[in-house]
Amino acid sequence: MHVGALWQRGAMAEGDVAVLLERGRSRVFAIAVDWPGWERSASARAGDEAALEALASYRSRYAEVATRAGVPFVGDGAAMRVVAEAVGTATTDFGAPDVIVDADRPVVGAAGRRDLARRTSLLEAVWALLDDVVAAAPEVLAKGPRGGGRDTSEIVAHVVNAERAYARKVGVRHRPFAPDDRVARDAMRAELLVALRTDDPSFAWPARYALRRTAWHLLDHVWEIQDKSV
Repeated sequence: MHVGALWQRGAMAEGDVAVLLERGRSRVFAIAVDWPGWERSASARAGDEAALEALASYRSRYAEVATRAGVPFVGDGAAMRVVAEAVGTATTDFGAPDVIVDADRPVVGAAGRRDLARRTSLLEAVWALLDDVVAAAPEVLAKGPRGGGRDTSEIVAHVVNAERAYARKVGVRHRPFAPDDRVARDAMRAELLVALRTDDPSFAWPARYALRRTAWHLLDHVWEIQDKSV
């Protein structure tokens, strides 16, 4: 999908998709600021537009998350508006979004609480989507040209361990548990939702950043499992 005419810099208009560009030396991420998990990247050599094209190409896939959450989603013709730009880190180049920006900072009052409730409902939808995709996927996934890549249970274990590490950034600490221990997993997630909706300024990660980083990692692997199912 070519997005050249659909992305702009400047003031937001109603229905626009606010985008953060996080640029590392070798990768650039296009991040839909208001939609936790809708983030794609491209090589820095390919440039900003390649990252924005990648983001646009996943619009219909992210729409499933919004539908599950009952959150009205952006229309197909919505423009992508670059509202913030940030210098990435070595983690950006490794392949993960790593920069906290002003839009991630705590927002006080009723409007902030409503916004966090909306965002956490999207995270809950991502969790449900992951469960459904894993249940439908084969154990053995297609491998890369050199035979690399994880199978489904290995991806699940990786996702659970990463989520537990991310949860610590907002004060939720759980001992390691088996990837298939849903009781322990769901207990951690229940605490995580409370912490994210609290958005305590003392957290190592602001809630909005924790939400988008967690949702991005989950969705990245949801889509990997879907694409590699054989």
